[in-house]
Amino acid sequence: MTAELRIAEPAPHLHAVPPQAPGNDIEDIVADNLSRLRALRHLSLDGLARKSGVSRAMLAQIESGRSVPTIRVLQRVASALQVSVSAFLRNFAPQGWAILPVQDSPRTVSGNGRFSSRSLYPAGERRFEFHELKLDALSTEHLQPLVPGAQKNLVITHGTLEIQINEHRQLLGTGDAIFFDADHAHSYRNPANVDAVAYVVTQYPETRTV
Repeated sequence: MTAELRIAEPAPHLHAVPPQAPGNDIEDIVADNLSRLRALRHLSLDGLARKSGVSRAMLAQIESGRSVPTIRVLQRVASALQVSVSAFLRNFAPQGWAILPVQDSPRTVSGNGRFSSRSLYPAGERRFEFHELKLDALSTEHLQPLVPGAQKNLVITHGTLEIQINEHRQLLGTGDAIFFDADHAHSYRNPANVDAVAYVVTQYPETRTV
């Protein structure tokens, strides 16, 4: 029987689909990021216009969500703000990086304490998640199917794990990796007398139904 999960604060549910971002339209995402990035640089619209060469009127339209800028315009604004173009298209790491201190990393622990998962990615909506998994010796953890189209890449960094996907079982040792569709029920079993550690990247489809 699957052990009940308890969450070590602060933490989201293990392998849960992240909540949807408040604004899904590209113009809203770009507008919010431009406003935040400009505030971080303590720049007025006039000041950013002078640094970027993009008119104040155009910047105001972008920041209000009334206009979607071209890549060329975004490149000029990004250069003025000293960020990458991708910083305008996401809701995390506006400076291009995000430090995740070990003591603050979201972590989920099974009810029996034998299995834990630590999030190694910033909170927020995205297509990829990165977790560190730990499973005690001679323990098994069962996981529910993720959304249709979800996939996992897992690599063993210490010990041994047996992965079961449907009826297929695959034994993996240190350094071995596996890719599998995660929209099926699957489980991790540690058959050895030493704890196992693995890292897993979960990829979600572009469109998800929560």
